[in-house]
Amino acid sequence: QVQLVESGGGSVQAGGSLRLSCAASGFIFRINGMDWYRQAPGKQRELVASITSGGRTNYVDSVKDRFTISRDNAKNTVYLQMNSLKPEDTAVYYCHLTLQNDYWGQGTQVNVSS
Repeated sequence: QVQLVESGGGSVQAGGSLRLSCAASGFIFRINGMDWYRQAPGKQRELVASITSGGRTNYVDSVKDRFTISRDNAKNTVYLQMNSLKPEDTAVYYCHLTLQNDYWGQGTQVNVSS
């Protein structure tokens, strides 16, 4: 079955960096696009970044030029490099895949203090 396992969250001060990883299994990773979403307390889950099977990327405006999504098809892993972190980036970050259904990882907490 499909499994998405995130890691790499933690607590950093504003201006710091984190790299999130999502290890995927149970499907043909290299032919599928992948996404990172986040959900802050009291807010709706929002799409942060996407990457197609061909490596094309897209970002929400609030993270452009700070976050980079990438993938390693040999490792079945998608990454989110987050630089210049801000307190408003504090959220639970989720890896996401759409096949016939939507699949989500368990989430990884990112806390950014001012």
